[in-house]
Amino acid sequence: MSFNGLLDLSVWQLIAVTLVLTHITIVSVTLYLHRHSAHNALDLHPVLKHFFRFWLWMTTAQNTKEWTAIHRKHHARCETEEDPHSPVVLGIRKVLLEGAELYAEAATPETLERYGQRTPEDWIERNVYSRYKMLGIMLMAVLNLALFGVHGIWIWAVQMMWIPVWAAGVVNGVGHYLGYRNFECADNARNISPWGILIGGEELHNNHHTYPNSAKLSRRWYEVDIGWGYIRLFQLFGLAKPKGYRPIAHYVPGKQEMDVETVQAITNSRFDIMRQYRKRVMEPVLRQQRSLMDDEIRPRYRKMKQLLSREATLIKPKDKEQLETVLERHEILRQIYEKSHELQRLWRQRGLKPQEKLQALMEWCKEAEASGIRYLEEFAAHLRAYSLRPVA
Repeated sequence: MSFNGLLDLSVWQLIAVTLVLTHITIVSVTLYLHRHSAHNALDLHPVLKHFFRFWLWMTTAQNTKEWTAIHRKHHARCETEEDPHSPVVLGIRKVLLEGAELYAEAATPETLERYGQRTPEDWIERNVYSRYKMLGIMLMAVLNLALFGVHGIWIWAVQMMWIPVWAAGVVNGVGHYLGYRNFECADNARNISPWGILIGGEELHNNHHTYPNSAKLSRRWYEVDIGWGYIRLFQLFGLAKPKGYRPIAHYVPGKQEMDVETVQAITNSRFDIMRQYRKRVMEPVLRQQRSLMDDEIRPRYRKMKQLLSREATLIKPKDKEQLETVLERHEILRQIYEKSHELQRLWRQRGLKPQEKLQALMEWCKEAEASGIRYLEEFAAHLRAYSLRPVA
């Protein structure tokens, strides 16, 4: 009995228990630390909040203020020298293998002061969780040994490695290095997998960096965010309340009159608007132009397809030269490329009053409709139909 612990489980039962325990940790990180604490996208019941905080103390020795501050700094300084864990700057190998160490290095007093606001500072945080950070994981080791006997040693080891490997390493490393992009956000965030199950939905990293204040990380019909499933489950019992999970924008078929609400709606949904621009304008025009490209450029067709819609600040110098070569030889491609950047300036330019933005959008649509490019004309008409309110 003592060798196998109080529960005396089989090997398969031990594996199942380990997966359940590590899954609870993943859920605690994505719901409590990430969506609730760092981004304020989710309200949690005090009982659920404290359970997650207690569980993370037992399984990760992670301090809420430290994790929150470092993650907020990551978003504020993403892909720069000040980013705590960017594989673009530091290299994928370092972030994968030293993710936990990078977190520890980033937890400076200055970072905590600037980015660690609105995090727990109650008695138990000051006197237990922060003061005795290692006590929790020691208690977990003792508990594992009592319940699972000698097997508790490897179960505890797996628990201790789970977050450093999957969250600190894979999400922060692979999530900014490999994968697909639904949206051209200003950093290199990518969706690792459309099925966000193993890491609680954090696999959908490009979606998150595009809409960081959304409690829901999935955006396409085929994407799965298991964390959102838990939020919905907790919501049924009054334990959770998402604050927002989609941009406030509605497409109203038949709407032709443009107003201030049209500008606000497309600004709210700007990343999806640019995704539609790629699908509705850039890709069909590029297909038409492919037959006109010379033998030197035609083999780079797929690359050009990516570069035309790529966030300009993320294009490498060599790729930028290739893109400029194509745009110089194909005026129609240059035209739709420049129109895409003109559209983006509507929401990137600060200081404009709503009426000024409306006037700029109306001018953009007028020029698009007079361009002689059918796909551009149709997209201008498409923009006119957006509103902050759905069809009555």
